[in-house]
Amino acid sequence: MPQNIAEFRIIGRIGKITPRDKVIYVTVAANYNRRDGDGWKSDPHWNNVVGFSNVREQIEAAGKGDLVHITGRMRETSHGEGNEVAYRTELIADTFSVLAKAGGEE
Repeated sequence: MPQNIAEFRIIGRIGKITPRDKVIYVTVAANYNRRDGDGWKSDPHWNNVVGFSNVREQIEAAGKGDLVHITGRMRETSHGEGNEVAYRTELIADTFSVLAKAGGEE
């Protein structure tokens, strides 16, 4: 039977790591280049990823500016009632690895 999936993959640099009781949040910038007149301009896209026990230790060992590779699944959540419902797409990390430390060779 075919499996329905919603997955993501991010390769980017860590902006911030925020540990909480049972989860850890990591903000990662993936840079895209876009044309700006005759040149090119960097256009960072910031992604907020949540990690649970399976990847928490790897995320805690990483640091700001590290180049990382994260894969995982996407889940949409909602809260509120009636016309006041807000939706959010969560990026949940299944794998996390540091590709290069900040300031190091890539």
